[in-house]
Amino acid sequence: MSDMNTAMVEKYRSNFLKEVEANVEEGQWVKMCMQCGVCSGSCPLGPYWAHPPQEIFMMIRAGKREEVLSSDSMWMCTSCYNCIVRCPRELPITHIMHGLATYAKKLGLVPKNQPTAQFSQIFWDNMMKKGRVNELKLGLSLYFKDGFGQGIKNALANQKLGMNMMKAKRMSAAEFFGGHGVKDVAGLQKMIKKAEEIEAAKLEANK
Repeated sequence: MSDMNTAMVEKYRSNFLKEVEANVEEGQWVKMCMQCGVCSGSCPLGPYWAHPPQEIFMMIRAGKREEVLSSDSMWMCTSCYNCIVRCPRELPITHIMHGLATYAKKLGLVPKNQPTAQFSQIFWDNMMKKGRVNELKLGLSLYFKDGFGQGIKNALANQKLGMNMMKAKRMSAAEFFGGHGVKDVAGLQKMIKKAEEIEAAKLEANK
């Protein structure tokens, strides 16, 4: 490889690492990964990831932007924090993985029909209406997201869970008619909108 080609490859790699450092929560820690694999071995879902954490970090440093941001690996994280506890360099791996998922979503690169991403959006939309999660409507939205027929099947399969939630007062019929909300819903929504505008401006500035 010529010196010019080598320089171009290094610039490409460096650019994506810098992009991650500028836009992803705790992204500046990626370059500290020493590829020991402890995080992957500690993850309860490790065998099911297309790219375990240390591989994602290696791909970032190798400049594989499209492969990283279109991967569903970041969406597999359950926030158990085993990786952080056991990492010999104490990297905030959980935060980085969630940060990568958030960044990919902002760029419109979430894998199609990714279940965790779907749940996150449904949860967010539910919470934003009144500032608190309406458990009943959240459940119904999840049950019926794939159509009416499948929704009925999901509801029947989970009716025992629903009854137990009502007994534990985690869900009530009153929620169907609106449920409880924060005192200043409009104020909350304005605050979130402002935060989104700041994030959008930051994203634009870092392009």
